[in-house]
Amino acid sequence: MAQKRDYYEVLGVDKNADDATIKKAYRQLAKKYHPDANPGDKEAEEKFKEAGEAYAVLSDPKKRAAYDQYGHAAFDPNSAAGQASGFGGFDFGGMDFTDIFSDLFGSFGGFGGGGGRSYYSSSGFGGGYSNAPQKGQSLRAAIRITFEEAITGCEKELEINYKDTCKSCGGSGAKAGTSPVTCERCKGRGKITVTQNSPFFGQMQTVTTCPDCQGKGKVIKEKCPDCRGTGYITTKKRFKVNVPAGIDNGQAVRLAGAGEPGINGGPRGDLLVEITVSPHPIFKRQGTSIFSTVPVSFAKMALGGPLRIKTVDGMVEYQIKPGTATDTKVRLRGKGVPMLNNKNVRGDHYVTLVVHVPENLNREQKKALTAYAKACGENPEEP
Repeated sequence: MAQKRDYYEVLGVDKNADDATIKKAYRQLAKKYHPDANPGDKEAEEKFKEAGEAYAVLSDPKKRAAYDQYGHAAFDPNSAAGQASGFGGFDFGGMDFTDIFSDLFGSFGGFGGGGGRSYYSSSGFGGGYSNAPQKGQSLRAAIRITFEEAITGCEKELEINYKDTCKSCGGSGAKAGTSPVTCERCKGRGKITVTQNSPFFGQMQTVTTCPDCQGKGKVIKEKCPDCRGTGYITTKKRFKVNVPAGIDNGQAVRLAGAGEPGINGGPRGDLLVEITVSPHPIFKRQGTSIFSTVPVSFAKMALGGPLRIKTVDGMVEYQIKPGTATDTKVRLRGKGVPMLNNKNVRGDHYVTLVVHVPENLNREQKKALTAYAKACGENPEEP
C-alpha cells in the first residue's frame, strides 16, 4: 500500500476521541479544503479527500475497530490483516459521501441531498437566495467638537454625499413607462444551479448567483436615463447630529437610516459619525474624570485661604488649609464629565495644587523674602 498518514492525525484528534469530536473535526476540514472553496488548488483537494477517507473509517464503529487493531493494513485486500478484518476490499475511491454531508450540513443549500449528488452553495454552507431584502451598508463621517461641547453636548450639521431615490423612475431603475421584468434565466430566484462532474464526488451541483440579474431576480430592459438604471441619484444632503453630553474622543453617533440604500427592498443602512474632541489647554480627561493643575503662591499654601479654581462649569472657590504641601491633590465632586447615558450623574474634577515660584521679584518682594529667610535661621544675601 502507498504510505498514508494516520487517520487520527489527519483529523487532528486523539485516539480516544468520541464520535462528536471526530465529526466536528471533519466538518471543519471539509469546509476548509472543499474544492469549490479552493478552485484549482490540488493540495487542498488532496487534503479534502484525505479527510473524507479518515472520517469514513473513524465514523464507522466496525471500521474504526479494525483500523485500531490493524492500521491501514485492515483495508488492504492483499494483506492478512485485510483478510482478517473483512474490509480488505473496501473501495475509498467509490465512497458515497451523500449521507455524510447530509448528516453534517443538512440538505439542499449545504452539503447533502438525494440522488447520489452533492450540493454546495457558493455563498456558504446553507443560506437563502441572494434576492432577499438586505439592509444597506453603513456610511462613515467625522466631525470635530470642543472639549466643552463634549461635556455639555451639542448639535452639529453635517453634509454628505447621499444616494436619494431617483424621481424619474421612483427607484425602479427602469425608464419611465416601463418596469423591471422577471429574469428569464433564474425565473426570479436570483440563483442558478450549475451541474459539474467532480472526480471525487461524481456529479456535483453548485448553486450560485445568477449572472444575468446579479441576484436580484429581475432585469431592466430599458434603463432610466437619469440614474442609469441604479434607481438612485447622488446629491448633497445635510443632517443634524445631536451629540450627547459626555461623549468621548473616537466614539460615534449613529444616525439610523441615513446610510446606503437597501438591496431588494431592504432598509437603508446607518450613518456613523465619529467624534473628534479637540484637546483643552488646561483640562485633561480620563473616562468621567477631569484633571488639571493649579499654581498657588507659597504664601497661600502656607497661610491657607480661599482659592478660585477654573472648572468646565466656571470658577469655583476652594478653601486651602494652612500648611498645604505642593502637589497636593483635591477633589471637586460632581465637576467632571457626565455619564454618556445619564447626564445627571457626573464624575469628579481632580486638581493638583503646585507651589508657584516667581521668576522675577521686585525689590520689596525680595526684602520680604529675605526677612522671612532670616526668621527661619537662614543667612540669605541682602537684596
